[in-house]
Amino acid sequence: MNLPAKITTTTVLPPQPPPKSQITTTTTKHRTVSIKQPKPIDPTISWTSSISRRCRNGQLHQAITEFTNMRLSCATPNHITFITLLSGCVDSPSIGKLFGPLLHAYVHKLGLDTNDVMVGTAIVDMYAKCGFIEFARTAFDRIRDKNKVTWNTMLDGYMKKGLIDDAYKLFDVMPVRDKISWTVLMNGFVKTGHFDQALACFREMQMSGIEPDYVTVIAVLAACANLGALSIGLWIHCLVLRKDFSGNVRISNSLIDMYARSGCIDLARQVFEMMRNRTLVSWNSIIVGCAVNGYAAEALEYFKLLQKEKFKPDGVTFTGALTACSHAGLVDEGLRNFNIMTKTYKISPRIEHYGCLVDLYSRAGRLEEAMRVIENMPMKPNEVVLGSLMAACRTRDDINLAEKLMKYLDPNIDSNYVLLANMYAAEGKWEGSGKVRRMMKGLGIQKQPGISSIEIDCINHEFVAGDRYPHVEKERIYTTLELLSFDLKLCGYVPEMDLYVND
Repeated sequence: MNLPAKITTTTVLPPQPPPKSQITTTTTKHRTVSIKQPKPIDPTISWTSSISRRCRNGQLHQAITEFTNMRLSCATPNHITFITLLSGCVDSPSIGKLFGPLLHAYVHKLGLDTNDVMVGTAIVDMYAKCGFIEFARTAFDRIRDKNKVTWNTMLDGYMKKGLIDDAYKLFDVMPVRDKISWTVLMNGFVKTGHFDQALACFREMQMSGIEPDYVTVIAVLAACANLGALSIGLWIHCLVLRKDFSGNVRISNSLIDMYARSGCIDLARQVFEMMRNRTLVSWNSIIVGCAVNGYAAEALEYFKLLQKEKFKPDGVTFTGALTACSHAGLVDEGLRNFNIMTKTYKISPRIEHYGCLVDLYSRAGRLEEAMRVIENMPMKPNEVVLGSLMAACRTRDDINLAEKLMKYLDPNIDSNYVLLANMYAAEGKWEGSGKVRRMMKGLGIQKQPGISSIEIDCINHEFVAGDRYPHVEKERIYTTLELLSFDLKLCGYVPEMDLYVND
């Protein structure tokens, strides 16, 4: 009996799903190697990463192209994609103001501008920083669930636009005010020149129990520097030491600036000498501070030390050095520094540098050379530059040169017109004085009243010439002035009344 032939049966198994670990087994001659396969990258993440890289490099055009390609590839952008592009619009406002609203329209179709607080806040920030504050407010109002960042972003937009009343109204209705909210308000007041309000805001912040951070301290010190509020500045310095902010370079720089502008150059130098790490701003602050306070030798010494320390001076550094030379009458050294600035460091002179040259020549009595600087400078001279030479003309009784300056006078600035009119009056040239006054009247120029201020017990007292609302201590002030005037006369002082005939 023959055995039946061998029957081979092939069983086809259903395909098994790949294991979660994505491990592929490869058998070689001697051993088995397991290779872990990389997990596929989500295309949305890949496209967003590429867009983000271009936005960080300031390449918004390329980022927009990438976004277009992303949409053509049918990849779906997410909230991070939109936030990245909106941030890019903020960094490149010239392009962002055109692309931002288009992106907003697309985001609106998806409902993310109202339902996603991060995207909505980015839209508010984009509109505010691109100059569309009304659109920013509209986008802000449409966000359903706002957070602290949203409120602070809108507040910052108002303050940077100078819309103080709108900012105050928003601030009053904020559900939560943190240190960022208060600091945004103070920074806005400082940048718009409302320094008293900045300090008042800081007092309110203190009373509300919110602790300031280093950004707050810098804003308050800037307000103190502009007001010359030394008492408050000293208190802030104590706060800095108490909070252990003394190692913060930016705060130290602000302290130097505040003390220097308050006339306390010794305290400014103490802060500078105690700094462990200094930046170019630190050196510039002490150089300019010494220069404007009349410590010319010290300013020039710091200027030399800066270069020994291998710091590269910038335009501000040379402004301080030139100012020091001007105050000390060092014409040759000032001219040498100006040449070093332009030829060695390749710094293009700005109007303040030309102003220092004019002041340098004017103080030295070299008025014709000062006039040549004004005639040859590449920009129109401002009232400060003209005022330096005009004051020198008054001191030297050079009316002819003062008349040549008339063609440069700004019709919106009264001081140099008044100075010229008074020069004519001092020489008894009433026709010339009347001509200048008629010119002022025809141009609609009105003499601005003089203002002075003094700080007593942390309160800044301001006095305006011809003020309708006299100071509460008026009687005591005038009595003291009479006593001072009497003492001056006893010492032989005679006021130069001819300079005030037409004021």
